[in-house]
Amino acid sequence: MDLFSPIDFGRLHLANRVVMAPLTRMRSGEDGVPGPLVAEHYAQRASVGLIITEGVYLGPDSRGFFGQPGITDDAQEAGWRHVADAVHAAGGTIAMQLMHAGRVAHPHLTNGRTVAPSAIAVDGEIHTQHGKQRHATPHALSEAELATVQQEFVDGARRAIRAGIDGVELHAANGYLLHEFLSPTSNVRTDGYGGSPEARARFVIEVAQAVAAEVGGDRVGIRLSPSHNIQDVLETDADETRSTYLALLAGLAPLGLAYLSVLHKDPAGPFVQELREHFDGGFIVNSGFGSHTTRDEAVALIERAHADAVAVGRAVIANPDLVERWRDAAPENAPRSDRFYTPGAEGYTDYPRLSA
Repeated sequence: MDLFSPIDFGRLHLANRVVMAPLTRMRSGEDGVPGPLVAEHYAQRASVGLIITEGVYLGPDSRGFFGQPGITDDAQEAGWRHVADAVHAAGGTIAMQLMHAGRVAHPHLTNGRTVAPSAIAVDGEIHTQHGKQRHATPHALSEAELATVQQEFVDGARRAIRAGIDGVELHAANGYLLHEFLSPTSNVRTDGYGGSPEARARFVIEVAQAVAAEVGGDRVGIRLSPSHNIQDVLETDADETRSTYLALLAGLAPLGLAYLSVLHKDPAGPFVQELREHFDGGFIVNSGFGSHTTRDEAVALIERAHADAVAVGRAVIANPDLVERWRDAAPENAPRSDRFYTPGAEGYTDYPRLSA
C-alpha cells in the first residue's frame, strides 16, 4: 500500500491516506454558525482522503474558543449542511470532530461555568473575547450531569449526520473533557468513574457506546493523545498510561468503530503500535508533534505499515492541494501562523494552488 491508494474506514471512503487533522481556526463568529467562508475552506481541501473538522462544541458548557463552530441548534446544523454539500461537490469525505472543552473552557465562553471530572483548574490562561483570563476552577460533574454530557455528544452526532456529514470523531485528546477523564492528574474521582484505569476509561467508553448506537459505529472515530502532557492532563507513568488506554480500547472493541486516530511523538514506536494491535478498524497516526509532518514521514509511515493513514495539520492549512503536491513531490506553501486564528479569508482561503 502507499499514501495515495484508497481505503475504507467503516462507512467512510478515503480516496487516499492523507487525512486533514482537526485544526482550530475560529472563523464561526459569536453564534457558532459555520458560514460560506468555512464551507469554502473545507471544500478547497476536499482532495485529501478524509477531512476531520475543527473541534465542534456540543452545548452550553462545552465551547472552548470564541469563533468556534457548534452543532447545538438548527442554524448551526444548516451551516454544516452547506459545508458538507460543498465538500461532497468537490469529491471529498468529511467527519465532524465532536468536542467538549471541559475545564479548558472559560466562564466567559460558556454559560458561566466550566466543568470537569474533578474540581482542579488548569494552571494558566486562556484567550477569550475579553482578552486573556486565568482558567477557572471547574465544577466536578455529578453522575447525573455525566448523562447530560453524554446526551450532548449523541445529539451532536445526530445533527451532524442529518446535516450530511459523513461521520463523527470523538475528541478524547489534547487535554479536553474526555481526555481529562483518562488522566489520574485531572481525574481524582472516587466513584465509578475514577481511581483505576478501567474506571477512568468508563465515561469515554459510555460516550462512544451511546454515539455508536445513535449513528452506527462504522461512522464513528475517536482521537487520542496518550502521553501528550498538554493543558495539565499529565500521563507520565508509562505503566499507568498503558493500562488506561488498553482498558479504553477493550471497552471500545465491541462497537466496530470506523477508525482510531492517535497523536503521539513516536507513532511508529512500540506503545502506539501496541494500541493498534488492540483496535480492529482504520488506524490513523499524527506524526506532527510540535513539528510539521513532512511528505517523507507520511510516505514512510504508510509504506512501513505503521498506519493506514496519516493526519496532517499545518501542511494542509497552507496547501489546499497538498495531495497533488505530495504526489508530484512539488514545492509547498509555508503556513502563516500569524493568521491561524484571525477572522476573515487571509491565511484561511487565500493560499494559492500549485496550478496558479
